[in-house]
Amino acid sequence: MKTYKATYVKGGITFGTVLAITISWSANQSLLWAIIHGILGWLYVIYYAIFYHF
Repeated sequence: MKTYKATYVKGGITFGTVLAITISWSANQSLLWAIIHGILGWLYVIYYAIFYHF
């Protein structure tokens, strides 16, 4: 059971990183910002959603 939870958490973190990089690249066209936002992951995704879609 613990193995499945670790897999789901790892998959969620990976998805959040890829999503942040994709959003950052489409918004800024900057590799540096894409890397920084990839490191921040879900924090950037939530920021983008709040400030650009609500």
